[in-house]
Amino acid sequence: MTTSGDTALPKAVELMWGLEQPGARGPRRGLTLDQILDAAVAVADAEGYAALSMNRVAKQLGFTAMSLYRYVDSKNTLIDLLMDRVVGEPPTIAAGTPWRPGLEQWARAEFERIGRHPWWVDIPLNRPPLGPNNMAWLDAALRLLGETAVPEPVKLQLVMNLSMFVVGKRRVVRDLQTEEDGDFASVMARVLDPQRFPSVSAALSASAFHDDEIEWEKADFEFGLARLLDGYEVFIRTFA
Repeated sequence: MTTSGDTALPKAVELMWGLEQPGARGPRRGLTLDQILDAAVAVADAEGYAALSMNRVAKQLGFTAMSLYRYVDSKNTLIDLLMDRVVGEPPTIAAGTPWRPGLEQWARAEFERIGRHPWWVDIPLNRPPLGPNNMAWLDAALRLLGETAVPEPVKLQLVMNLSMFVVGKRRVVRDLQTEEDGDFASVMARVLDPQRFPSVSAALSASAFHDDEIEWEKADFEFGLARLLDGYEVFIRTFA
């Protein structure tokens, strides 16, 4: 499949957008692209992103790696497909929802969706996501800004920066859950000299992080999201 300019589309784009039927060439081997992607997700969920390979996914399915190549021509294509599959479809946001509560709902949904498969944040961002699910998320967020006077290119920047905030927060949450050196606040309290680090010591002393009834993962995300959208609100008013 080629574009009108005779430039070949990436294999993953052809598959994600239904421009080529996977496994259409050669004899049938009893596999589907959905089965391959489900197996890849299962491998990554159990063993992490680093474990993903054509051989490992084939083993998960009980096939040889060569069988997979009839459907997915490379690991890079497999990863592109997974980047789109894992995020799934965006949330349904009621028509007429103002941009701020709409973006709040959108960002919370992205945070939750990525959290189901934390290894997703390890996928290298070598190029923008190209699949229909990712485009649906982007379109949903841009529609929320449709009634503002912000120029179209700036709307895109606002949405992309919001998404990068969500992904960054999710990465931090994932990484901190693997920490093995104990609680940060209690460790620092034992080694920080209040005379040398007065501001850090004061911040840690006044912290409420020891409240076990608070879900800090969510609370920290919500705090950062609110402050980011506070800035958006001030910025968007400049176009009124």
